[in-house]
Amino acid sequence: QVQLVESGGGLVQSGGSLRLSCAASGGTTANYAIGWFRQAPGKAREFVATISWSGGTTYYADSVKGRFTISRDNAKNMVDLQMNSLKPEDTAGYYCAAKLGTTTTRETLYRYWGQGTQVTVSS
Repeated sequence: QVQLVESGGGLVQSGGSLRLSCAASGGTTANYAIGWFRQAPGKAREFVATISWSGGTTYYADSVKGRFTISRDNAKNMVDLQMNSLKPEDTAGYYCAAKLGTTTTRETLYRYWGQGTQVTVSS
C-alpha cells in the first residue's frame, strides 16, 4: 500500500509561486500515475494535473495550463507541482493521488490519496 504526503503549501500573494511536493512511501511511485487535485471551500474537488509513471505524459486543467508544471523523480519517490503566477482562485486544499497503470484526469480512478496541503493566495 502506498502512502502519500503532500508538503509545500502556504500563503502567497497573487502573482507569486509555490512548489508542492508529494512524497510516497510503502512502495515505489515508479509504477503509479500521480495526479494533483484541489478542493476549495464549498466546492467539489477538481482535477489540476497528472503525470504518467514514466513522466512522459502530462495533462493539465485548462485553468492552470501554462502556469503549473508537474514533474516527478522516481528515484526519490517524489512528484512536484510548480505553481507560478498564482491567482486568488487557486486557493484550495491540494491533494496528490496515485493509481496503477495509465494516467487519467478522473479522480474516481485514483486509489491512494494524501491528506492535502493548503494553498492560500491573497489578492
